[in-house]
Parts: sequence; C-alpha cells; structure tokens
Amino acid sequence: MMIKGMHAILPIFLAVALFLSGALFVVNENEQVVLTQFGRPVGKPITQAGLHFKIPMIQKANYFEKRIMKWDGNPNQIPTRDKKYIWVDSTARWRIQDPLLFLQRVGSISIAHSRLDGIIDSVVRDHISNNDLVELVRSEGWEDARQKLLDAGIPDIQFMDSRGDLPYGEEISTRLTKGREKITREMVADAARLLPEFGIELLDIRIKRINYIESVQQKVFERMISERKRIAAQYRSEGEGERAAILGQMERELAKITSEAFRTAQEIRGKADAEATRIYAEAYGRDPDFYEFYRTMEYYKNSDNSRSSFVLSTETDLFKYLKDAGKVPGK
Repeated sequence: MMIKGMHAILPIFLAVALFLSGALFVVNENEQVVLTQFGRPVGKPITQAGLHFKIPMIQKANYFEKRIMKWDGNPNQIPTRDKKYIWVDSTARWRIQDPLLFLQRVGSISIAHSRLDGIIDSVVRDHISNNDLVELVRSEGWEDARQKLLDAGIPDIQFMDSRGDLPYGEEISTRLTKGREKITREMVADAARLLPEFGIELLDIRIKRINYIESVQQKVFERMISERKRIAAQYRSEGEGERAAILGQMERELAKITSEAFRTAQEIRGKADAEATRIYAEAYGRDPDFYEFYRTMEYYKNSDNSRSSFVLSTETDLFKYLKDAGKVPGK
C-alpha cells in the first residue's frame, strides 16, 4: 500500500518541481529583466536583484546588462576643416537605461552596437570635419602646462601650424577656441539626444587615437626629422660659441695670472738681489783689502779664455799679488 501511495504521489512532486523550476527565476545585481508573454512585454522591468516569479510556459524572462558597456568604433579616414586627412579611432561608454524600450526598439546588444556605429560615427565625423586639427590634438589647459615647463627651465615645445603653410616646428601664436575636451563633450551631447528613443543612455565618447593617413605620414616624419636636425645644429652652434667664450675667458685669466706671477717673481727677485748686494757690500766693507784680494783671485780664476789675449804691463795693479807672492809679510 505504501509503495502504491508513493507511486501516486511521485508524479505530483515532479509536476510541482517542474512548475517551480519554470515559474522561479533569479536576477543578479548586474542584470535587469523584462517579462514577455507570447512575445509581448508584461509588467514593469525588474531591476532589483533576487528571486522572482513568472508564469511557466507562457512568460519568458529577457535578461539585459545593467552595467556600463563599451563601444569601439572602426578607425575612419576623416578630413578636418583645415584639409588635413587623418585616421580617427574613437570609443564610447553606454548602458541600457530603459530595458523595456530597449527590448521593443533594439532587442539585443549586437543590434545596439550596429545602431551606435551609425549614430556615433556620424557625430564624430561631423565634429572632426568642423574643427581644425590643432583643436583636436590639444586640450584646454595646454598653455598653462607649457608655461609651467618654461618656468621649470625646460625649452619650449615646438608645434606644427594647423594650416600647413608654415614649416614644421614654427610656433603657433593663436589660442585655442575649443580644444579636444570640449569637442568630445559636444559629441556626447549631440549623440546622446538620438539614443533615448532606443532605451540607451550614452555616457561618454573619447578619441583614442588620431594619426595622419599613410600618404601624409612620411612627409610629416621628414619635416619632423629636418626640424630636429635644425634644432640640433642650433644647439651645437650655441655650444661651440659658448666653448669659444669659455676658452677665451680661460686664456685671459691664464695670461693675467701668469703676468701677475711674473711681476711678483721679479719683485721678489729684485728684493733678494738688493738684499744680497747689501749683505755683500756690508761684508766687504769691513775689510777693503781682503775684498780687493778676493776680486783679483776671482778674475784670475775666470780669465782663462783661449780665443782672446791680453797685453798688460808688469807694473799693473792686476799682478801686484803675483809679484808679492814670494814675500813674507812683515819683512
């Protein structure tokens, strides 16, 4: 009897379990759900996380992302207002603001990306074409940053003229009218007005990369290399001039030091000679006869010259010490 009762109850349990599995569904924190009945939405979107109920076999839970999603556009070749042909690679951030409207107008993320491709690409192209290249590559505040570099002693940065009629490296004196940041804000404002009808909220648009087309890149690189070489030559010339000035200053200081040293040496030498003469005079003055004898002996010593001859009388005073050499003093 018990086995027959269990066999009777088991189908009921299975039916209840099947009913509950089809009636209950879970919504995560990063999800939002729209219930449809035979393909038509019913009720309000479910945005609160938790366990929810639906009619099994009749109603279907359509899940959508609640998080911010990324859109990446394809790089496009776009001319600027000053006729510069550039490649522009942009990206955007968006989210599903109204899942019910999103389901009705779009239906899926892939279709939403195709809609964003058409809207954002056209907006980006319009704004790129309506602004000069210099406005797209610079942002507000670049002049303040440049001034800080100058104040820090870093040489000024050279920029390319946006009109293309000046050589690379010649500085532009005109101020920005918008700048890259303001242009991207205008892009967001224009594109955001076209997306609410799809249940989409556009949060941001950014330009990831701007580059010249290949036909222009080589010329730009050549101009950049030429400008860098010109600046390098200027630095070398200034360095050579500074080197010559330093060497000239060094030679002047060396000549001045040498002259002063020679003058000081001469003064010292003159004082020493004067002091020696004074000492000699004082010493010889004590005994004039000895001094006369000493000077005569010095002459005898230094008068040997094979290339000259002297004819002197024997009575001259030069030989008086030789004549008296054999005499004994006091006799």
